[in-house]
Amino acid sequence: MPSTPEATCSPANNGVPLTVSNLRTYFFTSRGTVKAVDDVSFHLKKGECLCLVGESGCGKTVTALSLLRLFDSPPGAIVSGQACFHGEDLLRLPEEELRRIRGNKISMIFQDPQSSLNPVLRVGYQIEELIKVHRPVSDAEARARAVELMKAVGIPDAEKRSTDYPHQFSGGMKQRVMIAMALSCDPEILVADEPTTALDATIKANIIKIFKGLKESKNMSILFITHDFGVVAQIADRVTVMYAGKVAEAGTAEDIFYAPKHPYTVALINCLPDMSGGQGKLANIPGSPPSLVNPPSGCHFHPRCPKVMMDICPRVDPYETRISGEHVVFCHLYP
Repeated sequence: MPSTPEATCSPANNGVPLTVSNLRTYFFTSRGTVKAVDDVSFHLKKGECLCLVGESGCGKTVTALSLLRLFDSPPGAIVSGQACFHGEDLLRLPEEELRRIRGNKISMIFQDPQSSLNPVLRVGYQIEELIKVHRPVSDAEARARAVELMKAVGIPDAEKRSTDYPHQFSGGMKQRVMIAMALSCDPEILVADEPTTALDATIKANIIKIFKGLKESKNMSILFITHDFGVVAQIADRVTVMYAGKVAEAGTAEDIFYAPKHPYTVALINCLPDMSGGQGKLANIPGSPPSLVNPPSGCHFHPRCPKVMMDICPRVDPYETRISGEHVVFCHLYP
């Protein structure tokens, strides 16, 4: 099975703690090779929120899991690329060194808090356990820190609730527990995988407020994964749009919302509900994302694209075109 080739990270850049270059993560299955992440590059600046956006199955979550090597291997394998964190390649670090970074310098909030919390352990203990792995503290100090974190993320009566079990918390409160756990060691980078999915509008707004507060008060870098452009509009500094395991477009939030170039980005934004009170139907994107075992040739989006050019789009992979500044697009409409 392929493995990551020898590579050397550039010297650390304090303004850009994480740089991902040409990342490819494949899953080798009996049905064929699933190219879940196929040549993805991006960087995360200090104190900013970068949103990875796209439909389900476009490779967003696998991209995040690859950074900390949290997928099953086999069948998965990182076949090429770099993920440079302060001059060290996360994809090549020995497992013992990577463990010192996971949950400590880089923390991840997983998509489903229900399955991420151990149902037979009290929530406070689960937070304490992570603190004691990475910090030389006593049981009492870890317990006090856990309660402090639960208060910080808005869990009422935190000292009492820390002795409760996960089933005694609502979905929104479980998500707050997961955020508290991720913050337990003051990470430099927080990876949040669909943290607002399946939450009602009020709880979603509160969770987004917590993330915005973390970015502003702690100068924390956040990699935020979502399919919801409404959430992106509230929290993103920069946006990377993914489709079928590849980057379709990337730029600042202003670039993406006010001057989108890729037809897929335009289609996603058009799917946002009209809040002006109009009675029009919700827009949709015809078709569905392709199988990553046998994706379409050329531009993977061409079977669904309203601007497809049949002489080139099905035949040639689109290359990167820089529109301006950080705004880039992978589309044959922009030679």
